[in-house]
Amino acid sequence: MTYNYILLLFFSLLSLDALGQNYLLKGKVIFQEEPVEFANVYVKGLSNGAVTDETGVFSITIAETGTFTVQASMVGFQTAQQVVKVPSENSAELVFTLKEMDGGLDEVVVSGTMQEVSKLDSPVPVEVYSANFFRANPTPSIFESLQNVNGVRPQINCNVCNTGDIHINGLEGPYTMVLIDGMPIVSGLATVYGLTGIPQALIDRVEVVKGPASTLYGSEAVGGLINVITKKPESAPLVSSDFFATGWGELNLDLGLRSNWGKNIQSLTGVNAFYYDNPIDNNGDGFTDVTLSKRISFFQKINVQRPENRLFTMAGRYVYEDRWGGEMNWTSADRGGDEVYGESIYTSRWETFGTWQLPTSEAMNFQFSVNGHNQNSVYGTTIYKADQYIGFGQLTWAKTAQKHGLLFGLAYRYTFYDDNTSATSELGSDKNAPSVIHLPGAFLQDEIKFTTNQSLLLGVRYDYNSIHGSIFSPRVNYKLSSADKSTVFRLSAGNGFRVANVFTEDHAALTGAREVIFTEELKPEQSWNVNTNLVKKIYTDKGTFIGLDGSVFYTYFTNRIIPDYETNPNQIIYSNLDGSAVSKGVSLNLDIAWPNGLNITAGGTLMDVSIEEEGIKTRQLLTEKFSGVWSVGYDFFRLGLTVDYTGNVYSPMRLPLLGTLDDRPAYSPWFSIQNIQLTKKLGEKWEVFGGVKNLLNFTPAANSIARSFDPFDKNVVFATDGSVIPTPGNPNGLTFDPTYVYAPNQGARGFLGVRFTVSD
Repeated sequence: MTYNYILLLFFSLLSLDALGQNYLLKGKVIFQEEPVEFANVYVKGLSNGAVTDETGVFSITIAETGTFTVQASMVGFQTAQQVVKVPSENSAELVFTLKEMDGGLDEVVVSGTMQEVSKLDSPVPVEVYSANFFRANPTPSIFESLQNVNGVRPQINCNVCNTGDIHINGLEGPYTMVLIDGMPIVSGLATVYGLTGIPQALIDRVEVVKGPASTLYGSEAVGGLINVITKKPESAPLVSSDFFATGWGELNLDLGLRSNWGKNIQSLTGVNAFYYDNPIDNNGDGFTDVTLSKRISFFQKINVQRPENRLFTMAGRYVYEDRWGGEMNWTSADRGGDEVYGESIYTSRWETFGTWQLPTSEAMNFQFSVNGHNQNSVYGTTIYKADQYIGFGQLTWAKTAQKHGLLFGLAYRYTFYDDNTSATSELGSDKNAPSVIHLPGAFLQDEIKFTTNQSLLLGVRYDYNSIHGSIFSPRVNYKLSSADKSTVFRLSAGNGFRVANVFTEDHAALTGAREVIFTEELKPEQSWNVNTNLVKKIYTDKGTFIGLDGSVFYTYFTNRIIPDYETNPNQIIYSNLDGSAVSKGVSLNLDIAWPNGLNITAGGTLMDVSIEEEGIKTRQLLTEKFSGVWSVGYDFFRLGLTVDYTGNVYSPMRLPLLGTLDDRPAYSPWFSIQNIQLTKKLGEKWEVFGGVKNLLNFTPAANSIARSFDPFDKNVVFATDGSVIPTPGNPNGLTFDPTYVYAPNQGARGFLGVRFTVSD
């Protein structure tokens, strides 16, 4: 018996000794044969990790035996991994060779200077959001995808047809220029209707510039710009597909295909299809909560290999959509009638754009885009038909001279617009007079490199509008960074301008619910903006990355065009502001990545957007003072499972009321839209995902549409001046009005989807 106890004790001590044995993993992380400092190295399945030193070397101590996957990661690079056995008979050190990727902290950006440059070297602050960022909350359109970008808010402008635009730092959609691959194709009519139908399977990243960019991009780029960058054919997956469905019956499909047309032409083809045909009225107001839609979009991009690697790329897109919202019993037979109210929109849009590098020894590029947009809409009994054609051409010449990086440009934009409203009629007659605007321009940019860490960007642009005359837009940007680029400071100032067409930009002007009044010929709006930006990168000894990106902004407007909903509740009065308007505030973005797979991206914007006229200062309608966004992701490496929790929060907004008797709240409540998603990888090609959108089931009040039971105002009594007379049946003096809207009416819903990708 004693002998047995001794043996038991002996083997127990051996076991404890084995458990206490430590093993050391050593290695190096390199990029293009150079050491990579601050790279994260992590042993999957264990809480062990390290960060590389200035020589790219790391060492990790582990106390377990077995086979493990070790990964090396760095923001801006593809994650590299190796499988190792512990203990190992091979004493050689691990070597990880990193490869660049498009998404990351120091990726190449083009939106700020119109030239490819490292994000950290760009004198213009540019925020970059990769395709992976948007996969954390899959949506059927880029419009909805932007809901988790700090300082950017998709604003729904109508409770019935759910059209919307993009606000940047509190400025409405018409002040935001949307580009695809740097070309200004989403403008005018497409400000309201053109942000859908971009196949998201082909999106590489989205670049956001906050503040005027008119010096380079001209009109519309007053509040900022959003540049949707599509994938390059040579680096896109061979096949990519993404399909998901929601509990409301929404179906969305994205397809991408890479191919070669002979030896010198690479092609990228994309298709997006969205289908929703399930009327739902959960709030009981008699109207559809969400617009029904059938949409199809085709996208084609080609790259042509030319001698001396000169660039030639060309792309085209076609979008068709049939959408409607209205009373639950509406059918297409009721379109335009006064018995059953509905808003029906047929949209047909095409566009082509590209870049051709001239066959010269100088760096000269010709960029072009052409688009056509046909609109056939009915809002109750109000019919709106419009055609818009825009042609754009731009020649740029980049030249480096000592410490100067020069960019010269000549541009021309042709805009044709015609509709069935008084906006395109000769004054005092019914004769049709389509609007034709010629806008030639020239710009010059000089980036002066004082040192490797300090630069000054000077820019100036001159445009001549065939209707409004000369427009001058200067800007200046200063950048200072630390030697290791872990700290970057930027100071920007510039001018923006915009020529407005309210019928293509403001859905409320078309609904027929209010009469549109112009008190004067509208002049171009102008703004002056100052922005300071500070970026800080921090790498801890334990391999955690922390990124801080803060900004302070101030924009001052003259000639601001603001729709007046309040003077007369039955009218929208448009005029140039006889005073000033200001948008000012601060914003902060925070990125944290732990080696164990936890990632947090969060941001907040505090702002004040106000209007001052005749000494009276008022807060802008439908503009929050505070907004916050977040995205929390965690990878369960052993399970191949990822959890994403995304959301946003908004403070109260001032809402448009129909007069002093309107009993609806003057301000919206605090509200938050939150989502959760689980993603499971199935091998190298497949993954399934699912979750819940709008976890808190938040929806606006059921009475958001005033007098939804009388959409044609048949039981409303009007005075001779057009004002509403309160009656026992209408004690609050209201009319039908769908413009009181600040958030979607769509409540909580589940979704389930699948992705399939073949890289080569």
